[in-house]
Amino acid sequence: MPALLRIYRSKLAVAHTARSWSLWMRRISTNACHLQPILMLRLVLLLLAPACALAQSRSASPRMSGASSHFNSAQPTPMNGDVDQAKKDLDGCHVYEVTSIPGSLEFASHFMETMVSDPRDSNLIWGLTADLSHTVPASNRALYISKSTNGGKTWNLVARLDSRYFDADIAEGLRNGLAVSPGGTDFVITTQEGAFQVFPQSDTSPAVVRSIVGPRVPHPLPELSIPKKEGDPVRAGVVEMTADGKHMVVGYGYFDGNPQLFTYRRNNDGTWINDGTLPHLPTDLDIFSMQFDNPRKRRPDALYVGTGDQVYRLDLRTRKWTRVEGVGPDSAIHSMTVVGGLHLAACWGVYEPLSALAVKRVTGARFLLHRTKDEVGPNIRAYGIEVDPMRHNRQILTAITGVYTSDDGGTNWKRLNDLPEGEFHSAHFNADGTVIVSGFVGTFLANPLSKACSPRLKTREK
Repeated sequence: MPALLRIYRSKLAVAHTARSWSLWMRRISTNACHLQPILMLRLVLLLLAPACALAQSRSASPRMSGASSHFNSAQPTPMNGDVDQAKKDLDGCHVYEVTSIPGSLEFASHFMETMVSDPRDSNLIWGLTADLSHTVPASNRALYISKSTNGGKTWNLVARLDSRYFDADIAEGLRNGLAVSPGGTDFVITTQEGAFQVFPQSDTSPAVVRSIVGPRVPHPLPELSIPKKEGDPVRAGVVEMTADGKHMVVGYGYFDGNPQLFTYRRNNDGTWINDGTLPHLPTDLDIFSMQFDNPRKRRPDALYVGTGDQVYRLDLRTRKWTRVEGVGPDSAIHSMTVVGGLHLAACWGVYEPLSALAVKRVTGARFLLHRTKDEVGPNIRAYGIEVDPMRHNRQILTAITGVYTSDDGGTNWKRLNDLPEGEFHSAHFNADGTVIVSGFVGTFLANPLSKACSPRLKTREK
């Protein structure tokens, strides 16, 4: 173990003193739900290597045979073929694997880190993927913004960001953020190199990318050292834009003990101007998730922020922080949604809304806790949670052991077993009730909450 620690310490270029390394590891422990030491070391690699740092290609990813005839497709099929096959699979209660996503098809290149509906048209979906596999030459690695107009059946390339705008050696491909202006005229993407505004161009011209002013690594370096030098951009993480596309909040920080929230307003030429900072969070842990209290309002009343330990609500008028009651200690809040109230996906557990300032933990669910064991319970490591905007009783949860659905407001949960084994992180509800789910093993469409796909008990003939 000591030799392994020395290797990791050298790789991360941190821990100038034994104390700083100890604090850094304590920080990882808090953000990783109190993992055992060897798992914490693995998490270091997870955080700092592209696409989960797994030395395997997409072709080596596990697949579940028989779940869908489309699973083994190695190359994208024509658009009409994609749509027709997707309809057959969904009508037949099978999952459908999406392959029309730009990239190399290597490991995790079809993982949708985040999906965002257009503020003006919920049928327009924008997704962010990171093609950062070690099998892809460094010069070809890229982040892609794609658009779907048919519920995720097919995706068209909107913009490609090359290696100038991210650092593939430091936690890219897992927590990059995406915000879209109304109509998709421009986007904001967050990386280890800061925040960038992306203006898509024609099919023959590359996107125009402009840096957004943000914080820099200070002098002297933070006590909790990070793999950056003084003057480098502080990592930009979460980003939220108001419904009218005129105001924005970006969260910054990366294991530096100083999470920051910058506000921006749109200039007359469409670019973003730094409008100030929000009051400092009542924690020194990183920001993992963020939502306005009402994303459809042009002037939201409050901002929810999920960190490595708790959830906080900022009243945007009084500029006062309040901690949301009911969240367990040291809960990394990986994801949240405010559809039908505040819902949280955290370590280790899922939280349902009680009020604007309180949630309750799901305690009766029997989630599969480990893919290789039969242990079940509520202590799931959850990564994403979404609520159907049209039917608030329907929810979908992405987690370390797969995807789970609920049709009774989060009281009972069922595992979607037709997917390949692997971690799933993001999900999106379509207007017709179908869902898009995505993880390291790919992106899939399913219709698990339809009545036609509900399991039925067969009666024995007399």
